Amino acid sequence: KLSFYDYLNTLRIKEFKELVKNPDNNKYSILALAYESGFNSKASFNRNFKKHEGITPSEFVKRIDKMK
Repeated sequence: KLSFYDYLNTLRIKEFKELVKNPDNNKYSILALAYESGFNSKASFNRNFKKHEGITPSEFVKRIDKMK
């Protein structure tokens, strides 16, 4: 029931979340990891992440950091 672009962005967000959880990627910015996940702009990444996850990418990263 998703559009093609929503489905694609869901996969990109999943990839971003996996990259953030990998301690080897701590040296990279959120934006660098977003680009690595397939997003082409900061605005598109932030908008789609919040739409699918209900929180901002920064909030997600803070929660991951607290669990480490």
